[in-house]
Amino acid sequence: MGSGKHARNVEVFHTHGQYPSRALISRAAFEHNLSRARDLAGLAEVMAVIKADAYGHGSVQIAQWAMDAGVRWFGIAQLAEAMDVRREIGDEPHILALIAEPGASFSQAIELGIDLTVSSQTALDEIARAGAENGLAARVHLEVDTGMARGGVQLDQVPSIAQSLADYQDGGLVEVVGLWSHLACADDPDSPVTEHQVELFEQARAFVAEAGLNPPFVHLAASAGLLWHPQTHYTMVRPGIMLYGLSPNPSVATASDLGLEPVMQLDATVVSVRDVPQGTGVSYGHTAHTTTAAHLATVPLGYADGIPRSASNNAQVLAAGGKTPIMGRVCMDQFVIEAPDIHPGDVVTLFGGEPNMPTADEWAQQSGTIGYEIVTRIGVRVPREYIDHDADTGLDEAMSDAAWAA
Repeated sequence: MGSGKHARNVEVFHTHGQYPSRALISRAAFEHNLSRARDLAGLAEVMAVIKADAYGHGSVQIAQWAMDAGVRWFGIAQLAEAMDVRREIGDEPHILALIAEPGASFSQAIELGIDLTVSSQTALDEIARAGAENGLAARVHLEVDTGMARGGVQLDQVPSIAQSLADYQDGGLVEVVGLWSHLACADDPDSPVTEHQVELFEQARAFVAEAGLNPPFVHLAASAGLLWHPQTHYTMVRPGIMLYGLSPNPSVATASDLGLEPVMQLDATVVSVRDVPQGTGVSYGHTAHTTTAAHLATVPLGYADGIPRSASNNAQVLAAGGKTPIMGRVCMDQFVIEAPDIHPGDVVTLFGGEPNMPTADEWAQQSGTIGYEIVTRIGVRVPREYIDHDADTGLDEAMSDAAWAA
């Protein structure tokens, strides 16, 4: 998908039950993007971020593809999701839960071998107690707030918590394996904020070292840092959105500019058509009217499926061989387009990676949001169909007919 090398044959599709839409997920495109991330990372370990159900692509299947390609680390935001994925993919890869909420099931997470984020003294104490109860040292990564003002230990508190970590490690309750932070403005290559955050991160590293700790995995860069700030790579990087073929900032460089291939293609089947006269009002509120006699088609996807309502009268789809905008308001379950020579049962593509298709980033621009949101919001009524490109035959093979978004 995206280039001729990874192009898909999507003339024939497989429905799941009676659901009239599908998100085609390309293994070839994912592996291509992973290879691109590895090239940029150099000697740094790659932690593939598969949070939010792998940005809507299906975390278990994406994790399996990544493991097949040799990835040993995964980052997941919420602890419950991390534990669910662990149960599905087995014990071998490392999984870091990036958020540690008070009162979480730390004991269970430690039993499952989940690495835990320490973002406060309270969290550390809870994790250490859970380690004592289990008789197992919890593997932990200290998160430092270097400028996001969102999570992590503030810099002036790092010496104290680093000493607590050292004491707990000496007592066999924790093993300090990581130090990390997150960049606020990495998607702007010219922002001075990133360099300031690096300076603060270096101070935090010094405080940790003064406490006698030497965590082997030091990580600051997500996709934007990996792409545009090589000084942030350290010993581990955390690519997320780029693995799914989207740019962290298309105004700086598009996915194509960056050599990335979109992993998701969103299709739906036209359920009805009608010929209407000039001046016909379309959808709720009649925010659009036909300017001539028109052939309208109804596409069975709506905001309940993650289609932004702000895409109304704006975002384009590929239908009957050409691009055409959504006409009128996006409804909960459907929207309307105007397209000649379209029939019930025909396939409409909302976004994908072929040259003539709209992209998720274009949808984001037309909807006033970011590409991350477009793919991540695709809902549970849209089956994920996993596609493996066979370079020898040019045929696509469905790898999983029963894979669903969580």
